[in-house]
Amino acid sequence: MVPPCVPNRRTIRRVTDDAVPPDSYCAAAPGHPFHGPYHDHEYGFPTTDETALFERLVLEINQAGLSWLTILKKREAFRAAYDGFDVDAVAAYGDAERERLLADAGIIRNRLKVDAAIVNAATIQVLRANHGSFHGWLAEQHPLDKAAWVALFKRSFRFTGGEITGEFLMSTGWLPGAHHPACPVHAEILELAPPWAAVTG
Repeated sequence: MVPPCVPNRRTIRRVTDDAVPPDSYCAAAPGHPFHGPYHDHEYGFPTTDETALFERLVLEINQAGLSWLTILKKREAFRAAYDGFDVDAVAAYGDAERERLLADAGIIRNRLKVDAAIVNAATIQVLRANHGSFHGWLAEQHPLDKAAWVALFKRSFRFTGGEITGEFLMSTGWLPGAHHPACPVHAEILELAPPWAAVTG
C-alpha cells in the first residue's frame, strides 16, 4: 500500500543507505496511480526527444510553489492546452493563445509561467537552428556541475531557478540523483547510459 503522503522527489538525494529508505520517493512512488508510472518509466530516463524535453521543462516550471502530484494530475490538460508540447506551435502563440491559457482551469493559470513556456519554446527553436536540437545543445554543454547548469539556464531560458533547472536535468538524465542506488529503476537507467554516468563512472 502506498503511503498517503508520497515524499517529495528531492528526498532521495539525502539518503545513502544500501537499501531504499521507506520514506523515500523510490519506496513510496511505485504503485501510486500518478507517481508510480512517472517514477518507473520517466524520472531520470535519458531522452533525445524535443517534445519530451520541452514538456518536462514546462512541467518543472509550473511545479514551482506546488506539489509534483498536482502537476502530474494536470498533465493531460497541459498537453491539450499546449498543443501536445509542440515547440513550433507554442513558440507561435500570440495574445489570443496566451489569454486562452490563462483562462484554462485545467492547467496552472500563472502569467509568468505561461509567458515562460512561450518564450522558452522560441529559445528552443534558436537552439535547434544553431545546434541541431535541444538535446544537441545540452550535449554540447555537458558535463557541467549543477551550479554551472543553473547559471547557463538562467541566461538561456525564462523562469529557470536552481530547483527547476536541477529537477529538469536530473529527470532527463543530465544530473545524477533521480533514484536511490538500491532502487531497481536506477539499474535500468544505468543500462541506458545517461550522460551523468559517463562523468561519475
